[in-house]
Amino acid sequence: MRAEGTMLSESSSFMKGVLLGGIFCVVVTLLGHVKIGHGTRAHHHEHHHIQAPNKEEVLNLSEDEQLELSQSIRVYCIVLVKPKDIGHWAAVKETWSKHCDKAEFYSSEDVKVFNAVVLNTNDMWTMMRKAYKITYERYKDEFNWFFLAYPTTFAIIENLKYFLLKKDPAQPFYIGHTMKSGDLEYVDGEGGIVLSIESLRRLSHVFEDSDKCPEQGGMIWKLSEDKQLAVCLKYTGVIAENAEDSEGKDVFNTKSVNALIKEAMASRPEQVVDGCCSDMAITFNGLSPNHMHVMMYGVYRLRPYGHTYSDALVFLPPAGSDND
Repeated sequence: MRAEGTMLSESSSFMKGVLLGGIFCVVVTLLGHVKIGHGTRAHHHEHHHIQAPNKEEVLNLSEDEQLELSQSIRVYCIVLVKPKDIGHWAAVKETWSKHCDKAEFYSSEDVKVFNAVVLNTNDMWTMMRKAYKITYERYKDEFNWFFLAYPTTFAIIENLKYFLLKKDPAQPFYIGHTMKSGDLEYVDGEGGIVLSIESLRRLSHVFEDSDKCPEQGGMIWKLSEDKQLAVCLKYTGVIAENAEDSEGKDVFNTKSVNALIKEAMASRPEQVVDGCCSDMAITFNGLSPNHMHVMMYGVYRLRPYGHTYSDALVFLPPAGSDND
């Protein structure tokens, strides 16, 4: 297996691999109805935008600075699972989660076939809340960035690390694909949620205030877990920030590659690649277990002969990892 992640390709080789993986997915699934979509960002929003560094910024760093930066970003991955997700659970375990500095599955109940942190609740907000609380207590001194995902999410962790490259985890970052519900702006859990250690610290403190951050939703209506998280973080002064590449394209996606490609083919057939997704995409969602393995092949294995890489940074996998 390959033992290193690669970033910042001078060409778009990464995107070619992803697109080929996505096209395989399209062929396999034979999705019938083509939806004319809204691309990667079309609804009105007022939240903050936060962008990845451009390649010139990284290339101008000295070798010592590049090495220091690449080693300083440590990502802990939280995957929320339930017994019904056993197929996705296995796929995530065998694919992208190996690229986290540490990944753990937080399960609603004990499942004998896989190791997990057992939360003993089926409520998604309670699961998320408990997972964050345990994570802070155990790993606040070991990791500086915390990525939470659902089992249908596929993530390219090296791209996440690149995105976080020049961001200070001591600042309150709450990053992903932002949405708006009434006056509440939140990060959509389907695209993955990133918290800095400072945001996680503030969140762990507000958990103690049941008025600001109740353990259970209201009696009349119940917010989804990602919205409830935004409510709690807002009380601590942490607001949702939409993650984009240097061209303004979303990097956290709430749809699968094949769905985004189909939308681009329908609405922008003359520029499918540009209209589909960012070259530095971090997540896609809604993948079947089989499609996760296809994505793994497209992202980490498939390479066009004759194309070279000139990445300024290399994010090494955890010691002893058997990742691709």
